[in-house]
Amino acid sequence: MRRLAGVVCTLGLLSLGVCGAAAKGAADEHDSMVITFRDGHQQKIPMADIARIEFQGAASQAVVPSIPPDVPGMKHFVGKWEVGEGNGMTFLITLAANGQAHKTIGASHGTWTVVNGEAEISWDDGWHDAIRKVGNKHEKFAFEPGKTFSDKPSNVTDARNTSPEPI
Repeated sequence: MRRLAGVVCTLGLLSLGVCGAAAKGAADEHDSMVITFRDGHQQKIPMADIARIEFQGAASQAVVPSIPPDVPGMKHFVGKWEVGEGNGMTFLITLAANGQAHKTIGASHGTWTVVNGEAEISWDDGWHDAIRKVGNKHEKFAFEPGKTFSDKPSNVTDARNTSPEPI
């Protein structure tokens, strides 16, 4: 009888262990944090794996900015844009969904991302452009090497998406 009680007790403990592991797996799926990067891809991290979150350069109380729903996202900018050179001539900038950028003049390759509702393009020669929605239209802001996107631009011209659907 004692032996039977021991077997029943052992089976009970094993059953609790299996149920606990299953519950932990289900909880892990729901107890996770999703990080959305600037280029739109996401990464899911189980909360159990996180020991601490730090924000570099942030004040003592971190505030995570949220972007209003009416701010353009990456899909808004994918396509071919006709933009000005600043001298009356135009050229084309192609923004691909994978973050690659190409243009028909100068250093033809670059990368781009959306920051605060504008497309920021960094070209291989050090120049960088921003395509910003200004009112009901778009403008291209060009910045020479050494300047930042918040500096005064070298020139500002109209920008028009010739293929508003993703290419």
